[in-house]
Amino acid sequence: MLQRRFERDGKSMASVFFSYSHDDEQYRDQLEKHLASLKHQGLVESWHDRRILAGADVDKEIDSQLERADVILLLVSSSFLSSRYCYGIEMQRALERHITGEATVIPVIVRPCDWKTTKLGHLLALPLDGKPITTWPNFDEAYTGVAQGVRDVILGRSETGKAHSAAPAVPPGPAAMPVSRSLPRSSNLRLRRAFTDSDKDTFLHESFEFVAQFFEGSLQELQARHSDIECRYRRIDANTFTASIYRDGTRKAECSVGFGGGFRHGGITYSHNVSSRGNSYNEMLSVEHDDQTLFLKPLGLSFQPSRDEKLSMEQAAEHYWQMLIASLQ
Repeated sequence: MLQRRFERDGKSMASVFFSYSHDDEQYRDQLEKHLASLKHQGLVESWHDRRILAGADVDKEIDSQLERADVILLLVSSSFLSSRYCYGIEMQRALERHITGEATVIPVIVRPCDWKTTKLGHLLALPLDGKPITTWPNFDEAYTGVAQGVRDVILGRSETGKAHSAAPAVPPGPAAMPVSRSLPRSSNLRLRRAFTDSDKDTFLHESFEFVAQFFEGSLQELQARHSDIECRYRRIDANTFTASIYRDGTRKAECSVGFGGGFRHGGITYSHNVSSRGNSYNEMLSVEHDDQTLFLKPLGLSFQPSRDEKLSMEQAAEHYWQMLIASLQ
């Protein structure tokens, strides 16, 4: 199957299917971000049930995508194991395809649970040693290990056109310091990181672009789900977009979101006035960092979250979306 897909149009593209409990959606979001380099290289396309469009037959769509997947990521947790659909249907079919060589199943352990006594116990899980992502001092390190493991499987499948007989081996460490499974080690391996002005500016720009795409997609889905709702998204320029929501033809909510506005070297501003263009705003997100990661921090002019909260790109986009849609709920 994979070899045929690789040969089609001369493109090297494998399909990755996420099987997960909605309790673990935040971990799926983060893992998908860490697969971005594979997507940019045209090696993978990913799918999960949040891609299903309004009006579609949910079960048929999931079954169809599961049958065409080349790599199936099982995001394992107590919620996954207790889910009749995840464990009893998706996982069972995934393992059947794994055994026949049609696909490769990779258990990704996101939260501690008794997974080794299940049918997944014989598969090599990710991250390293099957250590749950939530127990790592640095989550990004865990997600990176998973992404590297997926890359190894994708590249291996592209060369052979066949699925591996087991889940991927964990990528080896540097040649001068090989990782040994038999030696005990500390889980406290975190080192302080330094962030340059370029890092901060890049993160802010990528965050704005993500918020813009998030709003465009959310407005499209909102309109598709509600017959009385009309939504308009308009990209004014590289640094500004507006969003408007109408119910039965009457404008109910609108906003303008801008990049580089505010003070303190600029941020991402939100205004309930679509014509403000950054001259005034109701909230602003600026880039901050701790010793490990960059994050977005709200000025605190609006309701939750508090100004002390560290927001990811997704959380920041959801925060601004909630400000827009609050009056309709």
